[in-house]
Amino acid sequence: MSKVIALANQKGGVGKTTTAINLAASLAVLEKRVLLVDVDPQANATSGNGFDPKSIEKGIYENLIGETEPIDTIIKTEIEGLHLIPSSIDLVGAEIEMLDMENRETVLRRVLQKVRDNYDYVLIDCSPSLGMLTLNALTAADSVIIPVQCEYFALEGLGKLLNTIQMVQQNMNTDLQIEGFLLTMYDPRLRLANHVVAEVRQHFETMVFDTIIQRNTKLSEAPSYGTPVILYDAKSKGSLNYLNFARELLARNKAQDSSSNV
Repeated sequence: MSKVIALANQKGGVGKTTTAINLAASLAVLEKRVLLVDVDPQANATSGNGFDPKSIEKGIYENLIGETEPIDTIIKTEIEGLHLIPSSIDLVGAEIEMLDMENRETVLRRVLQKVRDNYDYVLIDCSPSLGMLTLNALTAADSVIIPVQCEYFALEGLGKLLNTIQMVQQNMNTDLQIEGFLLTMYDPRLRLANHVVAEVRQHFETMVFDTIIQRNTKLSEAPSYGTPVILYDAKSKGSLNYLNFARELLARNKAQDSSSNV
């Protein structure tokens, strides 16, 4: 059975798109069929997989406004088993155009329902806002991963995001779960980073993933080469962190499936 996971945090610069790209790549390397959906007008998940957003003729924008079927916008990436529905600057207009649509919060859900069963995991890279696109992603998702950077003001804005998630759970997607909080940009040498880790773990307890994504030069460089870090430098700390995260995610889901079948 497929699972749709949104990666969301309206705070920019927390490693959300980096996580979307590299978690998708790591799951594919671990032989899962993965679809990465770029629902951010900045289109960084698209360019981070080697595609020029300016040359995208058909992508998620055309899916959302009903011009094109999702099967016709899916493109293969360099990694076997990893496919992408790309984004482009056109997506900026989607938020406005969707305001007049019937059941506007469920447009993305209806799009993904047509293709989700072809994959084990569908990952949605959300825009850094709590607008109509993110609302659509949360309504379409089974769960949400929330990246939290190990820096000052880490918890700032999380209250708004959690309120939005709660509102979606109450009104539009009663099955939406928080998959977990992922600590990113961790530098073990900094006292502040360790303080943030302790604070987030104390606050959210078992909802925080064990895996922590460390600051890593190769991880920062990979997007400029249009490739996930696992292809750029498979032995780098960033690559190993995301592989471990993918394994932890798979283990958690396997455990949940087992308990639900008892």
